[in-house]
Amino acid sequence: MYITSAAVVTIAAVYLTLLIPETKAATPQIISRAQWGARAAKRRSPNLTMHPAPYVVLHHSTGANCDTQAICQLRIRGFQNYHMNSKGWADIGYNFIVGEDGNIYEGRGWGKQGAHSKPFNNKSIGICVIGDYTNRTPNTAAVQAVQRLIDHGVSIGEIKNDYKLLGHRQTWQTACPGNSLYTMMQSWPHWAPAA
Repeated sequence: MYITSAAVVTIAAVYLTLLIPETKAATPQIISRAQWGARAAKRRSPNLTMHPAPYVVLHHSTGANCDTQAICQLRIRGFQNYHMNSKGWADIGYNFIVGEDGNIYEGRGWGKQGAHSKPFNNKSIGICVIGDYTNRTPNTAAVQAVQRLIDHGVSIGEIKNDYKLLGHRQTWQTACPGNSLYTMMQSWPHWAPAA
């Protein structure tokens, strides 16, 4: 039995497709501000002064976690109300929020200054994981969502390829993102012991 050269090429292409992982990160689903019921910002957020962002700063919200989209959206609206009404900020402080439902929620979004860590607001993407991670780590769905979001940010040029991953406590006097999440994130790619 003879195999034609076209068949060999086809078999080789299929083989390579299965063996070689895709280099560009898949686009994660990001729930828009409109979808989670965001209020309009008091004013437009300024652009980052360093673009792409050289830092990713990870936070936890403290308080209760959420494992359904409806509860996560309720919590995020609460964060936005607190940030705008009590803190006097223009909008929710984070660029993105992640729930234990595995969803990514748009805060201020890509390329915008946040209000999540004053010394780093103009040069970082701030990601908050909903819940208190002092004594436990986020579930797998939340961890994978954070990692997909960061990978996507790198692939679309919003986060530098050689970014530094920091916990909020590394940028400001705070216990955030909680002891358990902070310990966990030290094993992630790009975690930096110092800014």
